[in-house]
Amino acid sequence: MEQKVDIQICLGSSCFSRGNKRLVKVIEQYLTENNLRHLVNYHGAHCFSSCEKGPLIHIDGKEYQELDEEKVLAILKDLFGHNSSNL
Repeated sequence: MEQKVDIQICLGSSCFSRGNKRLVKVIEQYLTENNLRHLVNYHGAHCFSSCEKGPLIHIDGKEYQELDEEKVLAILKDLFGHNSSNL
C-alpha cells in the first residue's frame, strides 16, 4: 500500500486571517472533485512559526508560503500529475 500524501494547512490565527480559511475549502473541494481523498492525509495544524510568510501549508514536510487560491491549485495539480496552471 502506498503511503498517503500528508497535507497540513496552518490554522494559526495569522495564516487563517490571511486566507487559509478560504484555502481549507479550496483544497477540500479539489481533493473531492478529483477523487483524491483516499490518497491524502489532509488536516489542520497549529502555527508553523513563519507567520510573516503566510498563508502556509506543508506537503510531506515541504513548506509552501504566501499562498493564494491559484498557487494552491497549481501545487495540487503538479503534485497529482494534472496539467498545472502558471504560478
